[in-house]
Amino acid sequence: MQEPMTKPSPPYTRILPYSGTIIFIGASTGGTEAIRDVLTRLPAEVPPILMTQHMPELFTGSFARRLDSLSAMNVREAVHGEPVRPGVAYLAPGHSHLTIKKAERGGYICELARSEPVNRHRPSVDVLFHSAAEQVGRLAIGVLLTGMGKDGALGMLHMMQAGAWTIGQDQASCVVYGMPREAALLGALREVVPLTEIAAHVLQRLRGGFHSHGEHARV
Repeated sequence: MQEPMTKPSPPYTRILPYSGTIIFIGASTGGTEAIRDVLTRLPAEVPPILMTQHMPELFTGSFARRLDSLSAMNVREAVHGEPVRPGVAYLAPGHSHLTIKKAERGGYICELARSEPVNRHRPSVDVLFHSAAEQVGRLAIGVLLTGMGKDGALGMLHMMQAGAWTIGQDQASCVVYGMPREAALLGALREVVPLTEIAAHVLQRLRGGFHSHGEHARV
């Protein structure tokens, strides 16, 4: 029986450490389908993506494999210490917070920690977004999707203050308009966008669009 074909890693990712734009996505209730919608609209040649979805650890592995089978890019659970590469989306395992850190020899690595829950969650979107603000700054793009509560709102504000571009899912397309609403109330969103348009807005930003940093999206 033939072995199933796997998507190869982009060859250019093996040459130099990656130090460009990085995309960060957070979601909770309704987020599995929202993340699928965003990833399946993005091309294989996309900057690295780090994602936190509130989900028990028994399910994050199978969720990553499902996304990998549906997406042009490679999708997998993040591993502690692995380099961050273009064309790959890294999902926080259900047992650990995911953060990004500058590597000693250039580029970035994923870090995992089984520390205390934040906003009652581990993994927490706030933990990921705060690390994006501190480590990546203006080269980050933050996306906050459907979810109950406020996890990710303060982290997204921190990202925006560090110069990142921030996008929130709009109320009409959210299963639960909690997390994006809290971010909007804090003035942490540059844009509020329907789910089916988020990928296009990310790509437009990558092409150099949306340069006005003086405006905040309304709730």
